[in-house]
Amino acid sequence: MTNAEILELSDKELTGRIKEERLALTKTKLGHAVSPLDNPKQIKENRRLIARLLTEKRRRGLVNVQ
Repeated sequence: MTNAEILELSDKELTGRIKEERLALTKTKLGHAVSPLDNPKQIKENRRLIARLLTEKRRRGLVNVQ
């Protein structure tokens, strides 16, 4: 998901996407603990996507306050 796609999400969609990605990260980590992933960089990419989503959510909160 690119930053342009993140900007297009509504607040409700953004919150839902954060929940989905956190769940996917948890499942990926558990799966990796049981048997190694083909691409372990996927965990890093999931964490970064969650961080970008949270950053956008935080930015929108600050914009609404001012």
